[in-house]
Amino acid sequence: MEESKVEFNSTQYIVVKIGNEQYGIDISYVDNIVRMQKIIRVPKAQHYFKGVINLRGVIVPVMSIRLKMQLEDDKFDNSSRIIILKMDQALIGIIVDEVKEVVTLENSDIEKMAYDSKDEKTSYINGIGKHDGELISLLDINSVITEKELV
Repeated sequence: MEESKVEFNSTQYIVVKIGNEQYGIDISYVDNIVRMQKIIRVPKAQHYFKGVINLRGVIVPVMSIRLKMQLEDDKFDNSSRIIILKMDQALIGIIVDEVKEVVTLENSDIEKMAYDSKDEKTSYINGIGKHDGELISLLDINSVITEKELV
């Protein structure tokens, strides 16, 4: 019996707003989306780590993706959310200004990025997606969140 290869030509992304820009996060990394809540500060943590939250009895570190990408500091409002990501057996939260929608992008709708090693912000982007006439910067979650940050 021959094994058939199934090739996936599309990926689903959660589209979020960070500042004035739209970013896509591969939905396979997303565990949960929660409203902003009290974040307990952790002493001597990196400046972009806001602290930890208690998510149904599990302590989850929360990162400011704005600060990590060297943007201005977070401004929380009713639209702000914490996206809980699954990363190698660990959970980590990232703060976004707003969750907009889930979109499916075909591989043909995505342009891969050429990296500028001097620009930290673009090193976190692995492509640009086109959806309904809008551009969505696709976050490379494994570049944004490194293994040592999960420890």
